[in-house]
Amino acid sequence: MAKEITSREENYSQWYNDLVKKTGLADHSAVRGCMVIKPYGFAIWENMKAQLDKMFKETGHVNAYFPLFIPKSFLSKEAEHVEGFAKECAVVTHHRLMNNPDGPGVVVDPSAKLQEELIVRPTSETIIWNTYRDWIHSYRDLPLLINQWANVVRWEMRTRPFLRTTEFLWQEGHTAHATSSEALQESQLIHELYARFAEDYMAMPVIKGSKTESERFAGAVETYTIEALMQDGKALQAGTSHFLGQNFAKAFDVKYASENNTEEYVWASSWGVSTRLVGGLIMTHSDDEGLVLPPKLAPIQVVIVPIPKPDEEIAKVANKLMDELKSKGISVKFDDDDTKRVGYKFAEHEMKGIPIRVGIGKRDLANNQVELARRDTKEKALTPLAGLTDHIVGLLDEIQDNLLKRAKDFRSSRTTVVDDFETFKKTLEEVPGFIEAHWDGTAETEAKIREETKASIRCIPNDQKKEAGKCVYSGKESVGRVLFAKAY
Repeated sequence: MAKEITSREENYSQWYNDLVKKTGLADHSAVRGCMVIKPYGFAIWENMKAQLDKMFKETGHVNAYFPLFIPKSFLSKEAEHVEGFAKECAVVTHHRLMNNPDGPGVVVDPSAKLQEELIVRPTSETIIWNTYRDWIHSYRDLPLLINQWANVVRWEMRTRPFLRTTEFLWQEGHTAHATSSEALQESQLIHELYARFAEDYMAMPVIKGSKTESERFAGAVETYTIEALMQDGKALQAGTSHFLGQNFAKAFDVKYASENNTEEYVWASSWGVSTRLVGGLIMTHSDDEGLVLPPKLAPIQVVIVPIPKPDEEIAKVANKLMDELKSKGISVKFDDDDTKRVGYKFAEHEMKGIPIRVGIGKRDLANNQVELARRDTKEKALTPLAGLTDHIVGLLDEIQDNLLKRAKDFRSSRTTVVDDFETFKKTLEEVPGFIEAHWDGTAETEAKIREETKASIRCIPNDQKKEAGKCVYSGKESVGRVLFAKAY
């Protein structure tokens, strides 16, 4: 099976596309730029969604749902917002089809033109803040902590499954607060939550930081980001959280009566992660043999394979082990399909990235043991039946920790401190990854570096040390290093 996957070294982009298709995560669809998420890929997203949803609710957020369609006039109300999304919008202009009077098929009914065009949701700030105007009247109505699980459409010219598609799934939080500090704290809270999820569940280490002014979300005062490094040395923006100030409250006239009985505009945050995280998970851990999935997000954490075929004794041991693992919250599958050879099953489960494979054979059972195989290291070991369940639970934790450590070690090996532009360009070609370099703080220099190298400032790290230096490009004064990389 692995022979059907292009190696990472040969062509990383093709390796990724092969992996998505061969492992049954997604397919291309009849709609250009859109994907069909298959059950195995959707199961990974569901696991991500379930954990994130739990984390949001633990911090006081509740779910709601807002319309897919947004009146065109709404996007005009916040100038930066419309400028940021205008080129990506899909527009609905008519509401009816009719039989083609000149031949077969259907055509748009010219008499069914909408009075006002509708935008297919690229993000929901405008429709939500128009609604909040009716929900918020007093300080008693605040804070308003709403999250939405939805799909969005952003018209893309070049697409890749999960990483960049015209339609994708995501969550978007939209909160309203009485004070600037509360809204700022909210955006920082979610920023930390995203980073914790990425590292604790995805085993994907991230750099936390803020975006430069030119890279901020359209309409935001501040944008916080988590940036991950993929195996090809490119960065992936994995999640963003925005402090919106009062921009949308003023655009949609959302005010509240304060405790002092004065009328004030509310303060806002918004934040989101998407199915792009599935792409990040693939590219952080997987190899030339297929997926490598962290146990906490794997749809199947343990697979049991009878060797060579199931019989009564093997089935008895397998069923007992399954019951014990399920009682501990472990997802497990018994692959008793006798139409497939054992070698084929091993290759299939390896490609699917199942963290642990348990092989149960007659000879091993005679010695009260089974074979355990780890997907992360490909190590195999004969393991006693006694205490097997607890051993597997501990091994899953060990695999989770190892994947995070391995990803951190890779990131460290691909993070370079650079002080001059020639070294900057050379490093991008020879050791692609994160570059820590001084920047003079101007949008002009930022744009020139991107134009000449295709590398962008991924973030100004939260833990940036104040360090006097010279900008890597202009030679002007700088107060600290920022993080550069080429990115998806």
